[in-house]
Amino acid sequence: MDTYRHGNNACSMTTPLSAMAEAFEELLEISKANQKGSEEEMRLDTFCDACSFVSVLFGCLGLAFKFAELEYVSKVHDLKEASRTYDTIEDILELDVANDTVKTPGSLSRNLRRVRQGLDLIRALFEQFLATEEYSLKEAASTAYAQVCAPYHSWTIRTAVAAGMYALPTRDQLLLRLNETDQSAEKKMRRYISAALPVIEYIDKLYLSRNIILDW
Repeated sequence: MDTYRHGNNACSMTTPLSAMAEAFEELLEISKANQKGSEEEMRLDTFCDACSFVSVLFGCLGLAFKFAELEYVSKVHDLKEASRTYDTIEDILELDVANDTVKTPGSLSRNLRRVRQGLDLIRALFEQFLATEEYSLKEAASTAYAQVCAPYHSWTIRTAVAAGMYALPTRDQLLLRLNETDQSAEKKMRRYISAALPVIEYIDKLYLSRNIILDW
């Protein structure tokens, strides 16, 4: 947890974007194999390890994304703890489907759904960030939030997030915190986008294949 609270220090010592891209490229291989008919399922501990790298990025975004960081980090932690008991993502979904607790607050399936939204939020943020060099981080983050999270948040949360957007770092400040240049960041962000999107779709299909509508 200390690593996430001190995001700036973590960013100066490591390259969070490289770690994120590499981790999700590994997950991508599992999702690809599954699509080709392999019975290999995504291990919960491996998934959580990859997601932990995204936590560092939330920390680098500052107060504006504190709501996302706190929720995301706690949900990843809960899933990591669960990986001591359950081997795969499929296992926790089967458990909650059997107990009719998929959407129950605090359930592992609900936590997985929220972590998936966090991954998608960063994916959308990167896409907006790369859309044009003139696009400010505030504009990119606002658009990404509106696409991914706003439909599921109350008016109170949406208002607080909108106010917090003014505390976001500038593009240059974010790149400095991530220890990246424009060119290096673009390559790694695109790698994350390309790898994370199929992983997100893989998770969505696990719900849809069990007749769970994704409107929550």
